[in-house]
Amino acid sequence: MSSTNLTPRETVSQLDKYIIGQHDAKRAVAVALRNRWRRQNVPEELREEIAPKNIIMIGPTGVGKTEIARRLAKLDKSPFLKIEASKFTEVGYVGRDVESMVRDLVELAINMAKSEEQENVKAKAMELAEERILDILLPLKRKDQGQTEATEAGAEGTLLDMPESDVKVQEDIRHNETREKLRRLFRSGKLDERTVEIEVVDSPSGPMIEIFSTSGVEDMGMNIKDMFGSMFPQKKKERKVKVSEAVNILADEEAQRLVDMEKVTRAAMEKVEQSGIIFLDEIDKIVGGDSSHGPDVSREGVQRDLLPIVEGSNVNTKYGMIKTDHILFIAAGAFSISKPSDLIPELQGRFPIRVELDPLEKEDFIRILTEPHNALVKQYVEMMATEGIKLTFRDEAIAQIAEVAALVNERTENIGARRLYTVMETLLEEISFDAPDIAVSKKKVNINADYVKDKLEDIVEDEDLSRYVL
Repeated sequence: MSSTNLTPRETVSQLDKYIIGQHDAKRAVAVALRNRWRRQNVPEELREEIAPKNIIMIGPTGVGKTEIARRLAKLDKSPFLKIEASKFTEVGYVGRDVESMVRDLVELAINMAKSEEQENVKAKAMELAEERILDILLPLKRKDQGQTEATEAGAEGTLLDMPESDVKVQEDIRHNETREKLRRLFRSGKLDERTVEIEVVDSPSGPMIEIFSTSGVEDMGMNIKDMFGSMFPQKKKERKVKVSEAVNILADEEAQRLVDMEKVTRAAMEKVEQSGIIFLDEIDKIVGGDSSHGPDVSREGVQRDLLPIVEGSNVNTKYGMIKTDHILFIAAGAFSISKPSDLIPELQGRFPIRVELDPLEKEDFIRILTEPHNALVKQYVEMMATEGIKLTFRDEAIAQIAEVAALVNERTENIGARRLYTVMETLLEEISFDAPDIAVSKKKVNINADYVKDKLEDIVEDEDLSRYVL
């Protein structure tokens, strides 16, 4: 079930905040997202007949294919899984069972739904954690302790000649008054530094167990834990922590107890079936050539294994059966030595939308460095600010950085925007290393074109050296 009703134009506008260019790809995924909303609003008898229009993105590495799919899933709050298609193929043995990607998506959805539910019960969990902290700070008195104290009090004349029931009432009143005083101190933060001893569940992480089955290698660690978890009591251990830490630990425990896992599982399963997104990267790596033997046979076998999942089938998970009919599949690949038409015809038919992404030029790099909400220049400025350094970039410096990145991409492997990461790291390596020791008088650092040329001169001039720069 789609959690948003953004129009395609609004979706593209949101994607523009993080991804530069690639307008055709953004339009394609925006329409796919809107089609989900449309499907949910058509008459019910027609709803199941409308299949998602899966997409193939064609373009070199580092141009934004994965980022577009990931940001789309975030916009829709959809379960999202990125997996490389090449993981499903190895000479002599199919690496992973293709159905495992659906099971992985279900696990992600369960965690998402559980986190949402824990957030809903957070206030109640904090209340219960507070009561547990107060119980630790002021334990309830045992009966014999109460009688002894009552006798001592009576000897002083305070509770003399009182019936036992009245003594108990007076004790309860005193206890409650003290507890409320402690509550006020706790809420004001005056008890945060006090150390308390709490009992927590000890959940040691044992080794993951893998088994070979007809469907491949499956991680069975969680299943083993589920099978034997109820047979043995949970181990608990004592921990000495500060009150401020103890309340968070206890609140997490209480939130776990308050969450209705049946409700979580139902919501997660529906979310996967109705709005799950699987991003199949490196789809071109499972395209075989004309050879009828060797690895190419394995690649075509992977395509045939993928086909029923993409077409729509039932996949068995430990939470129940999942229908993949309405999961949106977005495939991506460079297709430098092959083309989408080299896929088997049946699989081609399941990816009707094809979009080509443009390689990045100098102008794109300039925009990537400055325009997005998470722009690289902004990231480095904020990181240096944590050391008290005011880092500024002149416009000509940014243009020079973009030119170097474009030049190195042209001379060596074109890895798109990823080239900017290493160029920026090389440029600011000295500042990053010396930042904690820079004197206050030198805390303002202005990056200009000359500084960029000086630091990146070796990379630009020496083509052999640039090959080592990723």
